[in-house]
Amino acid sequence: MSAPKILRRDRRPASFYWLAALFALFVLFLYGPTITIFILSFQGPEGGLTFPMRGVSLHWFHQLSQGVGQIDIWGAFGRSMKLALVTMILTVVFSLMAGLAFRRRFRGDGAVFYMSIASLIMPSIIVSLGIGLTFRLLDMGVKAFATAAGWQNFADGYTTSMGLYTSALGAHLTWTLPFGLLVMFAVFNRFNSSWEEAAHDLGATPWQRFLYVVLPIIGASVIGVGMFGFTLSWDEIARTSQAIGDANTLPLELQGLTTSVTTPVIYALGTTTTVMSFAVVIFCILAVRMIASRRKKASLLAAVE
Repeated sequence: MSAPKILRRDRRPASFYWLAALFALFVLFLYGPTITIFILSFQGPEGGLTFPMRGVSLHWFHQLSQGVGQIDIWGAFGRSMKLALVTMILTVVFSLMAGLAFRRRFRGDGAVFYMSIASLIMPSIIVSLGIGLTFRLLDMGVKAFATAAGWQNFADGYTTSMGLYTSALGAHLTWTLPFGLLVMFAVFNRFNSSWEEAAHDLGATPWQRFLYVVLPIIGASVIGVGMFGFTLSWDEIARTSQAIGDANTLPLELQGLTTSVTTPVIYALGTTTTVMSFAVVIFCILAVRMIASRRKKASLLAAVE
């Protein structure tokens, strides 16, 4: 009688478990603070800034909805939302145009490329200080010109050209555009132009080739660039700090609250901003999946026909 066969399973090496533990610690380090703030934001009215929790409620979110002291939280929320949306749109448009332009070599393209992404290696606060200084010099020039031209009333009433859609927008674009450009360059670097050539042979105009051939193929990447533009602008502090002007964005207000607010309402605000960022990411993922599903269905229909 033969002995039963023993099924041997290959055991994982000890290094696997060490690396798995290291990865788990990394994930905990990365998301632990966010999870902690999320949990503490749901404390009861007697809750503090640390554990243990004292009750569970939506009290601090209700307090947040009524405002935090003299700070206009919801005004800052609206400003951040508007700035992030404008930054997202401009990032998508400029990145897409640059990607199309760099499909062909031109004189000085290397210099243009490196100048476009140079702001990534510059300290954010230095970029913000430079933009703020530039606009202050511009304000001095405007006042001097108005005075020399005899427009004293205008010069006396003029304050600054710094604002949400001037200096702050420019500061945010120095951060979002390089990411959008790198994504578009990578997309068009592996883009198969035979589809465009086929559309051209069928009589399609350049605009039709872009709208019905190029854009559907790169649509998922365009959505990704938009996600980068919104989330990077939504959370930006350093580049905004010296270039915003008189009205703060939500991250700047949140930073200021850390030195004055001693209740979990600040955690409720942090949870709200984080949920907004995750909502944008989830929306973009769903949009990408929808585009992929439509392309798959179109391919199946074309194969059947």
